[in-house]
Amino acid sequence: MKPIRMALACLLLLGCFLTNCKQENKITPTSSIPSDDLDKIARAGFSTYNVQDVDSGYIVEGDIFLRYDYLDTKPNSPILRIAESEQYHTYALVTGTPRVISISVAAGLPTVFTTALDEAIARYNALGLKISFQRVSSGANISITTFYQAPNPDGSILLGSSGFPSGGNPYNSVTLNTHPQAYGSSPDMLYLASVIQHEVGHCIGFRHTDYFNRNYSCNYSTNPNEGEAGIGAVHIPGTPTSEDPNSFMLACTSFGLNRSFNTNDVIALQSLYGSCDRVDQRYINGVCETAQIELTNVTEAPRGYVCSYSYVWSDGSEVPYKTVRTAQGCPSNP
Repeated sequence: MKPIRMALACLLLLGCFLTNCKQENKITPTSSIPSDDLDKIARAGFSTYNVQDVDSGYIVEGDIFLRYDYLDTKPNSPILRIAESEQYHTYALVTGTPRVISISVAAGLPTVFTTALDEAIARYNALGLKISFQRVSSGANISITTFYQAPNPDGSILLGSSGFPSGGNPYNSVTLNTHPQAYGSSPDMLYLASVIQHEVGHCIGFRHTDYFNRNYSCNYSTNPNEGEAGIGAVHIPGTPTSEDPNSFMLACTSFGLNRSFNTNDVIALQSLYGSCDRVDQRYINGVCETAQIELTNVTEAPRGYVCSYSYVWSDGSEVPYKTVRTAQGCPSNP
């Protein structure tokens, strides 16, 4: 039997139950969504595969919520494609760092939701980033709320959704599905923490790791790659150019899987929000490394030499440092 796959949006499940149910969201199939809106979704840089119309916007790419008014904003960022499956972030990131981002859980939810949030927060805060997270009871930057939505006709079910930063601030909401077939009668805390961790990743600017090949993790019959304009996707240097099967930002996962950060996720988070940000510093294999200054080129010139120096890291990467002219050879250290 093939393993069950689910988008953090779409989950194929066995039967299960959860108690506190809400009024059900009505889903409009993609075929019924106005073509003008589908065109706007594509121009904004998102896939039009399996778009869902819920409440005041659309769910795209499995778990990303776009308000109707977002579709009327003008895309202003090109896309950068490096390889088929890598770590990607958006052009919209959280700014004003260092800063603490507060998160709250809606009142009345089972204790496991709070415990799962605490676990997700601990996972982020253990990385020592320039953004940290704190659970609060009210007035949060990100509010975890709920909705109630039945499975799709194909048997998949929406687990949750979130969005991308705006104006330098994180997206303000993570919504989780309380339908009986979403998390079960007794939700697993680590599994729920992994879903929250993924959705918070969107809130701070991460797109899906398999951005250009969602068939990799989702086993779709076609390859519904995510969009190619607008908010875009930017490859994060130092992350792999081949599939990364354990990334916390894969579009799909298996039911009940506890999936936290792997090495490449840590590199990606540190690249965007780490404190290793001097011009001579770079994360190499997840460790902040200070480059060596090396003489990389010597050119003879009238009455002397032109000496070029670069910052050089242990992986062989380098960036120019300075160029000097000398009368008698080039010193090893300028």
